[in-house]
This record gives sequence, structure tokens and C-alpha cells, in this order.
Amino acid sequence: MATRYDAIVLGAGHNGLVASAYLGMAGRKVLVLEAAPEVGGASVSATPFDGYDIRLSRYAYLLSLLPDRIASDLGLRVTSLSRSMSSYSPYQVQGRHLGLQVSRMWDQATEDSFSLLTGDREEACRWRGFYGGLLELSRKLAPTLLEPLPSRAELRAHVGMDDVWRTVFDRPIGETLLEQFRSDLVRGVILTDAMIGTHASAFDLQANRCLLYHVMGNGTGEWKVPKGGMGVLVDELRRVAQSHGVEIRTSSRVIDVYSGRSGVEVNTDDGAHFQGERLLCNAAPQVLARLTGKPAPTAREGCQTKINLLLSKLPRFKSGVDPRTALTGTLHLQEGFQQLEEAYAESLEGRLPRELPFEMYCHTLTDPSIMGRRHQYDGLHTLTVFALHTPARLFDGRNRETGRLVCDRVFAALDEHLVDPIGSCLARTPAGDPCIEVKTPIDLEANLGLPRGNIFHNDLSFPFQEPQRPGAWGVETEDPRILICGAGAVRGGGVSGIPGHNAAMAVLRGPKV
Repeated sequence: MATRYDAIVLGAGHNGLVASAYLGMAGRKVLVLEAAPEVGGASVSATPFDGYDIRLSRYAYLLSLLPDRIASDLGLRVTSLSRSMSSYSPYQVQGRHLGLQVSRMWDQATEDSFSLLTGDREEACRWRGFYGGLLELSRKLAPTLLEPLPSRAELRAHVGMDDVWRTVFDRPIGETLLEQFRSDLVRGVILTDAMIGTHASAFDLQANRCLLYHVMGNGTGEWKVPKGGMGVLVDELRRVAQSHGVEIRTSSRVIDVYSGRSGVEVNTDDGAHFQGERLLCNAAPQVLARLTGKPAPTAREGCQTKINLLLSKLPRFKSGVDPRTALTGTLHLQEGFQQLEEAYAESLEGRLPRELPFEMYCHTLTDPSIMGRRHQYDGLHTLTVFALHTPARLFDGRNRETGRLVCDRVFAALDEHLVDPIGSCLARTPAGDPCIEVKTPIDLEANLGLPRGNIFHNDLSFPFQEPQRPGAWGVETEDPRILICGAGAVRGGGVSGIPGHNAAMAVLRGPKV
């Protein structure tokens, strides 16, 4: 006879662990099934480079969307560290190497940097006004993300701020940026927040949704470094879940799911059979459709390539900027507004962008604790690179070759601004290999089950629903016994735990089945 559970959770990524922890705290009997040999999904740390005791955040790498309320509710012992810099964007003018520097807290250096780029202080004023409006919007939106899903009309009434509402929800962000800002570089730096994880034009409202997710985290939008790496968050979530009696089985790949009046039945590839009252799916909706024998929903393909590097030293910049300043925050390269639009158009046609947009940051400048003690004094640093507009189609049938080409183009573009070529700064394994790890959309699908490498599972959605389903949390499916607790839920996406929380609340506060 199969053991019966109150809830079975498919997938031990961070959202699945959040959902199971809340249900366990409420006294429910919960089973989590994970296909991989370890928990965490995309929120894991790894030691990919032979000879080095360094735990990299292999896939997801920064925290913003995880609400303090979830961390408090679950008693998570996780520390997020602020970066002193927000961003640095190198550029050239008449042969001079310069850079747009934006500190996390607005200061004179930031003001002067804008003035040097544009010739006056007007662009800086426009920047502060634009982000000031987004910050006020975020403060109003953030508390609603952990409550039943409002309708569009309800959320608009709650927010007010008609001009900001239109900018974010009604009008393509590309139109706003062209109208409000003069500098193509400034427009592009803002636009990157609307592009990460999304293969879209600046004139597609999907870009607006992505922008919103990047600025509304915790009501501040600040992207912080998880101390100890992303794996620390996973370890804490597992600890809390198991402390409340949650059973976690790894290396248990689900092969099919049946739902009926008496509950749900789940079979795994090792012949095990489980029964439950409810099923919470942390896998992508496309995976759930396959398991339940339903037609799979369509979604745009993933489009980002992650490159993890280990450096033996920090490179010097031709602009003279301290590399610790340039790399502590997010360094933007080839991410002007027009460059982003042209790269999107090229990739849409099946070509790897000639001027490939990408950004990077150095975790160890803010948090050296991911390195073993012996490495903290020998000048080693990690570098995380995120290349945009590299859709999965470019890698079909030539995954490794295209991955190397992406890496080559990133290095070549970066070297344009460096005194020290990045290749000369790479650490090497005992075998003499450079410490480079490339993860393409095809790798993300193979390793994490992300459909075509889409890190959001499907298109992001605005945080409202219309027509409204009374009491809905944005996690419901056509089957009342099956809920989405992962990134594919409304208000899913990113390392947030929000859909995990909301799926648990739908079980605990929602109608009985």
C-alpha cells in the first residue's frame, strides 16, 4: 500500500522547498520528489573547477525578489549583502576610454559620470525621476505579491500613480525610453532590466513585465549577493522543511501523474508509487502537461547564456577605473539601446549577434566567503557573465561550438576595454585548462528541465488577473487538485519563493477538494 500524503511536491527547487516548508509548518504530511541527486534546481552552488575550493552560484546568482516576509516566516538563516556599486558601463569617445558609473547610493561620482557622458546634468535628473517613480510603484506592489491575486482594476486602484502605471503596464518601455532619455547608452542600461531572461524587443510588453520583475523585489528592487552563494539558501530551505517533517526524496524522477476524485497518484522511474490529496508542481507547465497527458502550452525559447569564470587576478581597464569599482556591480557591455534592438533582430533571424550584449559581476568582491580560506589571500576572483539574445535555436545541433563562439565574442568585446586581456587573467586547473564554464539554453534544458532553456518557464505575467477568479492565488490549474508552485505561476519567475508561498496558501486557505 502506498503511503498517502496531504501534498506531493514535484521538484525540490527553491519554490518547491518554500511550499513544502509552509505546509510542513502547518502540520501537513508532505513529500517532495526531486529527479536530480541533489536539491536546489537552478539555485545551487557548485565547484566546477578542478583544484579550487570555490562554491559558485552556478545558475541563479543574485537575490532581489525573495521577500523578507518569507525569510522571516520560515526562519531562514540567510544573509544578503549589498553591493557598493550598481553598474559600470564602459564606452569610447574619440579614442578616449570612459565609463558610466552608477553607485548603489546616488553620489557625486555618479552625478559627474552622467555629466561627462551627456554634457549636462539633465540626463541624471531624468534617470532619478524615472527610477524614483518605479521605486514608489514597487513599494506599493511588493506586499500584494503574497496575497490573493487582485484584478487589474483592483491593483490599479491600489497603486494610483497614473503616469507610472501607464509607463509600466500600458506603453512599451522602448517608447518611454526613446521619449524620456537622450543618451543611447543610458537608455540601454535601463533596458537591460527589461531583457534579462526575455527574448523580446523593447517595443513588446513582455519587456515591460521583465522590467517590473527586476525593480519590484522587496519594494526596493536592490539585487543583493547571497552570502556564501546561492546554495546557502537551498541548504536553509531544506533544513527548515525537514525540521517540520517534510520528506524529501532525490533521484526520484516522476514519469506520470493521475488525478481523480480520490486524489492524485504519482509514479517514479524506480517503480515507486505515491498518493496524495494535492499535487504542487515546481517543474515547468510543459513538464506537468507531459506527465498528465495534456497538450503542452507554448512559450518563447530561452535566450541567455551563462558563463562562469575564475580569475587569477582582476583585469585593469583602459579607462583607469579601479576594477573593484567596475566589477562589484553589474558591468554592461554592448548594451546600448540600439545594440540591444539590433542584437534581438539578428538573433530572431537565426544569427548570433555580431555585437553580442552581455553583462557581468564579481561575486567575490562583495562576498569572499564562497572561496576556501587558502584562496581568499591569493588574488582569485569569480566572474559571472550573462549573455543576452542567444536563443536556443542558435545552439541546436551545435551546442558546444556555439557556446565557444559566444565565449569568444564576449572575450573579444571585453578586451577592447582592458589593459590586460581577459584570457591572461584566467586561472587554470592543474591540467592547464582555463577555468571557464559555459551554460547555454540547451544545457539549461538538459540539466534543469527548463523548456528550451527558458529560465521563467514561460512568458512572465503582470501581477494581476483578469477576469479575476475569486480567492485565486495565480497558481491554480484546470484540475483543482493540481497547483503550480514554480516560476510558471502568475507572479512566478526569478529566485523569489513567491509562487511556492502562494501555492501553499492556496492549499491552506483555499477551498477544499
